[in-house]
Amino acid sequence: MLDQELATQLKAYLERVTQPFELVASLDDSQSSAELRGLLEQIQGMSDKITLRTDGNDARKPSFTLQRLGTSTQLRFAAIPLGHEFTSLVLALLWTGGHPPKVEEDTLQQIRNLQGDYNFECYMSLSCHSCPETVQSLSLMAIQNPNIKVTIIDGALYQKEVEERQVMGVPTVYLNGDMLANGRMTVEELLAKVDSGAAARDAEKLNAKEAFDVLVVGGGPAGAAAAIYAARKGIRTGVVAERFGGQVMDTLAIENFISVKATDGPKLGAALEEHVKDYDVDIMALQRASSLKPATEGGLAEVTLENGAVLKAKSVILATGARWREMNIPGEAQYKTKGVAFCPHCDGPLFKGKKVAVIGGGNSGVEAAIDLAGVVEHVTLFEFMPELKADSVLQKKLHSLPNVTVLKNVQTTEVVGDGQKVSALRYKDRATEEAHELELAGIFVQIGLLPNTDFVKGTVELNRMGEIVVDARGATSVPGVFAAGDCTTVPYKQIIIAMGEGAKASLSAFDHLIRSGAPAH
Repeated sequence: MLDQELATQLKAYLERVTQPFELVASLDDSQSSAELRGLLEQIQGMSDKITLRTDGNDARKPSFTLQRLGTSTQLRFAAIPLGHEFTSLVLALLWTGGHPPKVEEDTLQQIRNLQGDYNFECYMSLSCHSCPETVQSLSLMAIQNPNIKVTIIDGALYQKEVEERQVMGVPTVYLNGDMLANGRMTVEELLAKVDSGAAARDAEKLNAKEAFDVLVVGGGPAGAAAAIYAARKGIRTGVVAERFGGQVMDTLAIENFISVKATDGPKLGAALEEHVKDYDVDIMALQRASSLKPATEGGLAEVTLENGAVLKAKSVILATGARWREMNIPGEAQYKTKGVAFCPHCDGPLFKGKKVAVIGGGNSGVEAAIDLAGVVEHVTLFEFMPELKADSVLQKKLHSLPNVTVLKNVQTTEVVGDGQKVSALRYKDRATEEAHELELAGIFVQIGLLPNTDFVKGTVELNRMGEIVVDARGATSVPGVFAAGDCTTVPYKQIIIAMGEGAKASLSAFDHLIRSGAPAH
């Protein structure tokens, strides 16, 4: 199963295993069971601390559990965890074998302290770059707490089960039979959902923090650059962010980040966080800002969070980025994650052999249609304008595909469903006003981004697009408040531009502190 390079890497990792454990496989006569058996036999042969049993009797075949001897660990993979999930497999093997995870001790203790029974089921796709973080977070929880049972399920391998449960987006997590959440989740985010006292404890801790010299709101490329440049000045720096990495975490291929020929969003996001942590920066993750109160003369600015906590600072840098733009038509909200999706790489495999639509004729939309065409039965691409906006090389590739239809100068009007999932999309021809309805199973929306600036409306100046108006130094209309990245009026929403703008805003904030007589601590 594993090629020589992966096998060599895995064997080296497994040398770190210190405690014996079993792999218990539940198999049948299928080809997928034969493939899983081959993989597990390969793994078992790499370490004398791993034993393989094939007498498992789980209803999901093929599947396997990782069972540390003398414990009641309950972690099962109903999958052949390769592709994007190979790292998840490696970590599960290491953690089960006693190798310590690189996770804060407070987080591990919070997992261990969870009381009650938790039965998690996580549906994922091997081609999904957003799934591994959720899979790894759940695996860690299962290994750390015997009250937590986790089953990781490959939606493509168990497609009948996915259809019965109406799973139309990955990762999707169920808890004790009920859907808990959809989308990439860190272990801290999962804990926040199941630990009822976490929000109050967080708010209490945050309220007790001293004022910052620079408080960065947002943890994407702009926010990370701003935090690093501020910390290098030796001033008290904080970053408050809903998730570190921001929109970058949803980006698959990155090939225009100068000096790095190719990478992907999750890797870059992790690198950003690691770089920030090299400095004395107070990172406050899983927190969303709800309002900004500018500083009065000689006072401090205040950022209020959704949990009620208030953070104070001498200067603030807004780097909240942007989110996927939605169609804003009837039915879209109702069928989000039930056929309406935003990530073709993540959710495409769930629509194998079905008819789907892509909304948007820019580069993102055309790339999505090209990718989906290799998986689904048919793709219909909808473009509002009379012509596509994508690069000519992408359009040429798109038009060469036999299972793609392009509809231009059309307006989507309604997402139609049966109450459980999408069944059709209604649209009209903008030239003739004639209405149409197209039967399909999925709709992938690729029509750009919206700035995350709702919480500063009426506080700082915004343009008609909702972007924060900034000058050449990154200053907003409010003294002491700066902004950077995709949430601003700076043109060309690119990672490398956001980083430069973050650095600029940070240097401007430092200059403001000096000139306003509020020197660093």
